[in-house]
Amino acid sequence: MTCEIIQKERSGVINPIFTCQPAGAQYASIGIKDCIGIVHGGQGCVMFVRLLFSQHFKDNFLLASSSVHEDGAVFGALNRVEEAVDVLLMRYPDVKVVPIITTCSTEVIGDDVDGVILKLNNGLLKEKYAGREVHLIAVHTPSFVGSQVSGYDVAVDAFVRHFARKDQPNGKLNLITGWVNPGDVTALKHLLDEMQVDATVLFEIESFDSPILPDKSGESHGSTTIADLTGTADALATIALNKYEGGKAAKYLEDEFGIPAVIGPTPIGIRNTDTFLQNVKKLTGKPIPQSLVRERGVAIDALADLVHMFLADKKVAIYGHPDLVIGLAEFCIDLEMQPVLLLLGDDNTTYKNDPRIQALQNNVEFGMEIVLNADLMELESRIKNKEVELDLILGHSKGRFTAIDNNIPMVRVGFPTYDRAGLYRHPTVGYAGAIRLAEEIANTLFTDMEYKRNKEWILSVW
Repeated sequence: MTCEIIQKERSGVINPIFTCQPAGAQYASIGIKDCIGIVHGGQGCVMFVRLLFSQHFKDNFLLASSSVHEDGAVFGALNRVEEAVDVLLMRYPDVKVVPIITTCSTEVIGDDVDGVILKLNNGLLKEKYAGREVHLIAVHTPSFVGSQVSGYDVAVDAFVRHFARKDQPNGKLNLITGWVNPGDVTALKHLLDEMQVDATVLFEIESFDSPILPDKSGESHGSTTIADLTGTADALATIALNKYEGGKAAKYLEDEFGIPAVIGPTPIGIRNTDTFLQNVKKLTGKPIPQSLVRERGVAIDALADLVHMFLADKKVAIYGHPDLVIGLAEFCIDLEMQPVLLLLGDDNTTYKNDPRIQALQNNVEFGMEIVLNADLMELESRIKNKEVELDLILGHSKGRFTAIDNNIPMVRVGFPTYDRAGLYRHPTVGYAGAIRLAEEIANTLFTDMEYKRNKEWILSVW
């Protein structure tokens, strides 16, 4: 059988899988302590992204807008940046990091964001905010190219380039997680703690799962500090878990400061988690402890209980962020499932050169299609036209109506997920993530068996 890589034939996009680059930059910015990003564009460029974040995390995040209107969209709006920076610094005296995130309108009109930052550094900051630490950082994310994935990658690279400074070796490992959930960061930190490895996590977002405290404060924010970002140039090495979400920054640290970089694979499933731990062992010299060997064994046992009877040969469609989709496809194959359709939803033309995709092409034993620049209408039409038969869909909440209308069970994974409670608290990565994800898949299929009266008697004797 073959694995075919194809481009979506339609020129337009109907029901996109991703949103735009500025959204990715905003997600990176909220992972930094004492940071509020200013999105240089219309108010909707912040409002709808904040809505996505609040839907996914059920919490509130601080982001600002330069609020460009019609006149600025025609004649330029750098004055709005100057006003926004001044108002933001007056209102939030603890803010130290202010990324200026561009959008399609301000990139099209050619606003010189780098120039206005230079002007503000030499003017407003010296005159009105003398003695206060403030970092203005240009993050160029025109939304007529790329997606939230590339926007995140660009922003992480911009933050690292601005702050990283060589000093004394700190003995730490840089861990660039990519666009993950708080539960994933918890799982990754657990693996590193078991190996007694000290790491700088970019970005430290466990605190996104924030409490409501007696003083009624409820804002969520990341806890990666300026010192953490500065120290990335003094690390032992960098592991970027996702090639397309942090790989650019890892490569910069390697080229500029000689910090060895390992990019991927995303530690979804047993084999990729094994690879992650072996990479940590190689880079730090720390052994893999017996506790993780046992944890791995528990995960393998949990998967063995499900694979042959319930998961084998089930046909799956997967959509979402490219590293997530590829990692999920590899995991499904290890579970003896058949990921017959992978949808990658932006204009990146390099996916076909990814070694992981090339490995799928060379090794799959069933028919698989990988659709580039895809949208969710591509999934819908293939199901309606009976071009693909599916037992399961894996993806974020925006594909829910395709699953409902076509009576296909669906497991929510990725961003945004807003129609299931608390998924951001639970990991997809690591051995714990492998167990949770496999059992979620199995339980979703069990429920489908019961509703469709499809061999549901097996569940009585299993």
